[in-house]
Amino acid sequence: MYQERGLKRLGITIIADILIFAVCGVFFAIGRLMFFSSADNNSGAGVSLPVIMYHSIYSGSPGEYIVTPAQAESDLIWLRDHGYTAVSAAEVIAYTEGHGELPDKPVLITLDDGFYNCLSDYLPLLEKYDMCAVMAVVGKYTDELAPADPHVPAYSYLTWNDVEELYNSGRVEIASHTYDMHSLKGRRRGCTMISGENEEDYRNVLRADIDMLQNEVYSHIGAYPEVFAYPFGGISRPSISVLKSCGIKMTLTCYEKPNIITRDPDCLYGICRYNRSGLYSTEEFMSKLTGE
Repeated sequence: MYQERGLKRLGITIIADILIFAVCGVFFAIGRLMFFSSADNNSGAGVSLPVIMYHSIYSGSPGEYIVTPAQAESDLIWLRDHGYTAVSAAEVIAYTEGHGELPDKPVLITLDDGFYNCLSDYLPLLEKYDMCAVMAVVGKYTDELAPADPHVPAYSYLTWNDVEELYNSGRVEIASHTYDMHSLKGRRRGCTMISGENEEDYRNVLRADIDMLQNEVYSHIGAYPEVFAYPFGGISRPSISVLKSCGIKMTLTCYEKPNIITRDPDCLYGICRYNRSGLYSTEEFMSKLTGE
């Protein structure tokens, strides 16, 4: 019974990946018309920051949103051997606020959705290669899906105890991926505005969701998330003021473009990321990410 349910969950995950891939393309096209990226807004002097976006790190078949632990390790080895230093979001935020410096070749590693395998399979690699990452969790997944079917590397999500373990490792910062807006069901797609929606109503809906996860994360780890990852990369312009009011200092998109980090904190609203597809070798992906 358990095995059958697990296979069903895995099948649903794969189908969801396909749908997400298709919908993201639509969001990217719309978002480009609505937003300038951090690179567009900061074409002057600054620090180049490539950002990697992982999802599931699992020893099954690689996919658009599934990377094997061997691929993930190969990525870290490549970064180390090519002189890159993994930086925390806190370091990047501090730099924009005029504190400290960034290394010559910084890289930011992000993990979306809160898959359990990022604890079971990826944290040991971060420790092995002295790297760090940012994990964006979905509150409802952690509250409901994780305890209902815990600790199966193929598809389970992090429980709150798992989130605490990641945070306490000192290797992983916890980011927000909304409490319950990571969905393609209904009229709303992710946390975007609905066509014809009043901006004030939208801001109230978004603020309620973000505040819920901010407070829940704080209750478990004693810190509020300062990083927000847009579900499916879907962006609405009024979201920025809401996120700022909730204490968010960096937003992550799904645009695959370089970032230029300056001493202006506003450059962090619209950070671009390259999705790490398991369908590419490390060399192919890193060439796309860094140009090397």
